[in-house]
Amino acid sequence: MEFNKTSQQKLKLSLLATAMVLALSACDGDDGTNGVDGTDGAPGQDGAPGQDGAPGFASATFLVANNGDDNRNTVTSIDQNANVLSTVTTGANEGIVFTQSGSLVQAGDSDLPLLRTLCNFEAQADYMMSAGHEITGAATGLVNPKGIAFAENAGLVMVADFNGQKVSVFGSQAVGNVAPIAEIMTSAKPWDVAYDEQSDRLFVALTDGTLAVYDNVAGSDFAPAVMRSVVPSDADGNQISINLHGIAYEPMSNRMVLSDVGDAAIADDGQIFVLENVSSADGAVVPSRVIGGASTQLGNPVDIVLTGSDLRVAEKSNDAILVFSNIFNGASGDVAPTLSTPSVKPESLAELTQLNEMKDASDDGITTMPIMGLSVSSNPASEGATTGQVAQYSAVLSSELSTFDAGMSIESAAFTASGDGVITFDDVETSTGGLLVINRLKTMRDGMMYSDSFDHMIAGGDTGLIAPKGLDIASEAGVVFVADVNEATPAVRVFSPCASGNVAPLLTLEAANGARPWDVDYDPSTDSAYLALTNGSVAVFEEVMRKMKSGETVITGEDRLIVPASGGTAFAAPTNIHGIDYDSQSDSLVISDVGSAADATDGKLYVIPGAGSADGITDVSVNIAGPNSMLGNPVDLMLSNGHVYVAEKSNGMILRFDNILNAASGDITPSFSIMYPAPESVNVLSVK
Repeated sequence: MEFNKTSQQKLKLSLLATAMVLALSACDGDDGTNGVDGTDGAPGQDGAPGQDGAPGFASATFLVANNGDDNRNTVTSIDQNANVLSTVTTGANEGIVFTQSGSLVQAGDSDLPLLRTLCNFEAQADYMMSAGHEITGAATGLVNPKGIAFAENAGLVMVADFNGQKVSVFGSQAVGNVAPIAEIMTSAKPWDVAYDEQSDRLFVALTDGTLAVYDNVAGSDFAPAVMRSVVPSDADGNQISINLHGIAYEPMSNRMVLSDVGDAAIADDGQIFVLENVSSADGAVVPSRVIGGASTQLGNPVDIVLTGSDLRVAEKSNDAILVFSNIFNGASGDVAPTLSTPSVKPESLAELTQLNEMKDASDDGITTMPIMGLSVSSNPASEGATTGQVAQYSAVLSSELSTFDAGMSIESAAFTASGDGVITFDDVETSTGGLLVINRLKTMRDGMMYSDSFDHMIAGGDTGLIAPKGLDIASEAGVVFVADVNEATPAVRVFSPCASGNVAPLLTLEAANGARPWDVDYDPSTDSAYLALTNGSVAVFEEVMRKMKSGETVITGEDRLIVPASGGTAFAAPTNIHGIDYDSQSDSLVISDVGSAADATDGKLYVIPGAGSADGITDVSVNIAGPNSMLGNPVDLMLSNGHVYVAEKSNGMILRFDNILNAASGDITPSFSIMYPAPESVNVLSVK
């Protein structure tokens, strides 16, 4: 019988299925007995040790001044474990300090001796004259400036001048070839200083191994009568210190940490001393802790910085940043650092601290808060007793608190969050104008005059300033907005108050059609600038700082133009807006209109609601004018606690109208007033 191809395939499948059934049925039997376990294998070899984890330091950023052949005149930012974050060129190589207003101050002696300030320092940009300044030249008396200290309240830089054998004191706004405020001669060459401002006590680390202590430093006009010499010693009274360099004072516990480089040519003889009750110490003092020896890696510990109980050391000879934790506790002796990180020739250390919000008084007009008082500048038409004066009055205008003499005819004054003053001035005969930057004008200059040892000037052809009038400071951004009303090139020009001399503005705002600004108010919450124009309108520029940071240097034409009106009709000429203050919380704009400058009775105050989006003809909600208001030429104003202060120039008065945003319109009498000769500007002084 013959099979075809299909039949053959069916037969094969049938045989395969039968075989599978037989195989599976064979699996139904019992399992056999398990065999004996085999012998365990030999243990494997240990793996390679892992790297130690980083110590658990709190997150922080530190600055390292470098002073090696290949990295001199630079500053490196590092994290808490000394990992490098960035490096910038500062042009200086010695001691550094980071201020509470965000400036880096550094000493240098790699070329000419100098003190250099970099404002709004973020460790991202090299030194620039447009945002920094320096003190240098023969008049400074500086020879080899090393370590520095900064007095925040007084705004003073104190520098240890090594070969000058003295401590020199300068105002933080001093610039150029200027004499110091004072020089304190020392018994040996100093390397570093620490200043306890609250106690007015200066500590100086001397290279003969002693610590000089001066009491009543500022209180004695920097001529302290007595110096105490503290000498780290053993129990027998023998001096154990050789060459003090680094110094760190902890005022809350009254403890001092000092570093000693010993012989600068030897890389293993460095020491660290901890001294207790140092503010009253005198003579031989036994340290509570002494660290030194081969394990410490201390050779030339040229600088130290204390963060809590963690001490960081710039170890120059051994090219390292060392960290000793719990520096105030533990045994003395040959103690290894908690962390050691390579760093080429570190010279100085400072912590890049987190800054508090720098809010300007002009940026909060309605929140209830205490104020120090009111600042007023005087600008009489002819020279008089108040020419160049900036005075301070109480909040209710009842008493004069202080006066300052700028030494020249001035226009308006404003204040940074740190208390420095910026004053506009112009010279009609020469058609030149500029800015005076006054060190701690708010709190420390009563009865004083402008001084190059404290203050500096911004002026010259490159500034573009000809007739500067009103101004506003944005401390957080580190800039000042200046309204220049000159006919040929009217504009608002923006500078860093840290700059000096003949510098170009960082940014220029030009209103359309050649309109002339008399005053300006910058609102940081909306990044908008409001320009008070002498044609009776308000120009609004938006995204101002964003555009400047993106590289724009000139912005021509406003984003919005507000025209004050009543019943949908713009106010009739003459209109001439001068004072201006925008409050973002209420979204209200308060402005003053001098009308005709020759008329001492036609001044007005307006409140414009919804100013943050207003454009074109905009009705005012408050309109104050008339003989009872005393408004003639209200040249400046400022909001505070819901009240508006007004500089009424033609009538020689300072006025205050309370609850201005909700005030009635009409011929309203001021809530408070005081006579003052030719007031040009008013500025509220916050308590902080």
